[in-house]
Amino acid sequence: MNAPLPARRPIRELPDELVSQIAAGEVVERPASVVRELVDNALDAGARTVTVRLAAGGVRSIVVEDDGAGIPAAELPLAVRRHATSKIANLHELERVATMGFRGEALAAIASIAELAITSRDAQAPHAHRLDARSGELQPAARAVGTTVEVRELFFATPARRKFLKTDATELAHALDAVRRHALARPDVAFAVWHEGRLVAQWRGASAETRLADVLGAEFVAASRSLDARVGPLHVAGRVGLPEAARSRADQQYLYVNGRYVRDRLVAHALRSAYDDQLHGSRQPAYTLFVAIAPELVDVNVHPTKIEVRFRDGRAVHQAVRQAVEDALAPSRALAAAEATAGLDTTPAASATPAASLSTPRQAWLGWVEPTPLRAQEPAARPWAAPPSPIVGGLDAWAALRGAPPAADALAHERRAQPADGQARDDRDAGAWPLGRAIAQVGGAYVLAENAHGLVIVDMHAAHERIVYERLKATAAAGGPDAPLPAQPLLIPVTFAATAAEVAAAEAERAHLLALGLDVAPLGPTTLAVRSRPAALPDADVAELTRSVLADLAQVGASRVVQRARDDLLATMACHGAVRANRRLTLDEMNALLRDMEATERADQCNHGRPTWRQLSMKELDALFLRGR
Repeated sequence: MNAPLPARRPIRELPDELVSQIAAGEVVERPASVVRELVDNALDAGARTVTVRLAAGGVRSIVVEDDGAGIPAAELPLAVRRHATSKIANLHELERVATMGFRGEALAAIASIAELAITSRDAQAPHAHRLDARSGELQPAARAVGTTVEVRELFFATPARRKFLKTDATELAHALDAVRRHALARPDVAFAVWHEGRLVAQWRGASAETRLADVLGAEFVAASRSLDARVGPLHVAGRVGLPEAARSRADQQYLYVNGRYVRDRLVAHALRSAYDDQLHGSRQPAYTLFVAIAPELVDVNVHPTKIEVRFRDGRAVHQAVRQAVEDALAPSRALAAAEATAGLDTTPAASATPAASLSTPRQAWLGWVEPTPLRAQEPAARPWAAPPSPIVGGLDAWAALRGAPPAADALAHERRAQPADGQARDDRDAGAWPLGRAIAQVGGAYVLAENAHGLVIVDMHAAHERIVYERLKATAAAGGPDAPLPAQPLLIPVTFAATAAEVAAAEAERAHLLALGLDVAPLGPTTLAVRSRPAALPDADVAELTRSVLADLAQVGASRVVQRARDDLLATMACHGAVRANRRLTLDEMNALLRDMEATERADQCNHGRPTWRQLSMKELDALFLRGR
C-alpha cells in the first residue's frame, strides 16, 4: 500500500531572526569563531593593541577590546544588522577585497545566538556609546577611542548547538589558536588573552622574526629555513621547517593569503610536494607561509567563514609556491654551513644549483610573462668544494636505458685519477670540511668522519643514493622536458574499468602519458587499455599506476605530474645504483663520498626521507663517558 503524500506546506519568507540563526550556523561554530571574527574587525579598524578576555573557554563570556578608529554612535545600530558593512560598497570592491571582513554578517549572526553589546568611541566623539543588540538601547558610556564587543552566553538561543561544544579547556585552546594565527600575520599589533582573570598569552608588537619566535618558539626557528621569492604578481615569504624536524601531526602549518589565515588544498599540495622524497612515511612538515597576490587575482568570497580562497590561475600559484619552497630546502645542512663559513650568500635565490636541472621555463600568468628563471644560474665555484666525482657507477642504469654505453668502474677511476687530491684532502685539518675527514668504516654500512664539531656518522648507502638521484635528475633534465621516459610494450594490454572523467583525461593528456611511458587509450566508454608501462617499473600495478597519474593530471597539471613521475622512476633507479652495504671503501672513496654530499642538494635525507648523516658533538661524546663530572 502506497504511503499517503505529505501535506503540502506553502512557500513563505523566513523571519529575520531565523535567517540570522541559520547564517550563524555557518559563521559561528564555537567560541573561537567569535574570537576570530571580532579580532578581524579590530584589525580592520586599525587597532595596534587587541585584548581578548574569556570566561569558561569563551562559552560564558567573550570580550574583545581594541584601540582602533571606533564607530560613530549613529552607526552602531547599523553594525548589528545583516549585510551592513563599511568595507565594501559595490561589486568592484568585492572583487578587490583588502580587509579581513567584508560580508557584514558576523555581528548580526552572533547577536542572534548570544547576548551582544558594543561600546565604541571615535576620535570626534566626546564620549563613548554602548549599544545593547537585543533591546536596541543606546546609551552613553566611558572608554577611550576604540571599541569593546561583549558576547555573553554563547548559543543561549540555540541550546542544541551548545551541546556540541567541548570542555572549557578545549574551547580555550581553540580560541588561543585563533588569536595566535592573527599574531603571526600582524607582528606590529600587540595581543593579550585573559581567561578567568588570568593572563594566558601575550605578544607585544615586534619584528616579524621576533614575533615568529615568540609565537612558535625558538625551536621552530632553529629547525626551519627562511624564504622570500617574487614571481610576477606573487610574493611568497615565511619559514619552512627542515625535513628532519617534520612532525607526526599537521599541527604547525600556518598559511596566509594577503594576511588572511586560510586552508587551501592547492597551496597545501604545493607545499607538500616540495617535500617529495625528503619526508619519511606520513611525517608532516611545519611551516609559516605568507602568500601576497593582487586582490583581483584571488576570490576570498568562497566560504562564509572566509577560511577558503580561490585563485584565478591556480596552477601558476601551485608552481610558484612549490619552487619557492624547494629553493629554500635545497641546500643541505653541510652545504649551508660551508657557504656560511666561506662568506657566500645562502639565500634561496643564490643557492648553488645546476641550471640545467633547476631552472624554470618562462610561464604565462594571466598575460604576464616571467622573464627569468626562478632559480639562479650556477655561481662561481665554491672555494671549499672539491670537483664532484661519483664513487660508484650510479649512472649506468640511466645511460643504458637512454642507449649510451655504461660508465666505467667509478671506484677504480677514483683511485687512478685522484690519488693526489684524495691525499691532499686527508692531510687537511678535519675542520676544513663541513662533514670532516673520513677515519673509518663500521659494519660495512657507516662511514665515520671527524670534523670541527666532533664525530660525523654517515649511512653510506642512503647518502650515495641521494647523490646518484640528484645526478640522474640533472641528466634527465638535460634531455629536455619533452624527452619521453623509456617504455616497455606489454604483450597483453592491461584493461580496467574507468570513470568518464578518467577516460576524458586519458584522451586529453595522451601526449603527457606517453612521455611517462604509459600508452593509454579508451577501449570503450567505461574502459581503458594500457599498452606500455615505464621500463624502470617492471613490477608496478599498471592499472593503479595509471589511475594515480590520471588523478594527478587532473589536480595539479601535466607539467608537474610528468616531473614527479620522472623523479619517482629515477629514485627507484638511484636506489638500485647506489653503493651497497658491506662494500669496503678506501679512505679516498669515503672522503669522495663526503665531498659529494657537501656539494649535493637535499643530501640530508635519502630518497625515502631517512637521514643520511648525524653529528655527535664533543660535548655529547664527553657525556657518554661522564667526562667532566
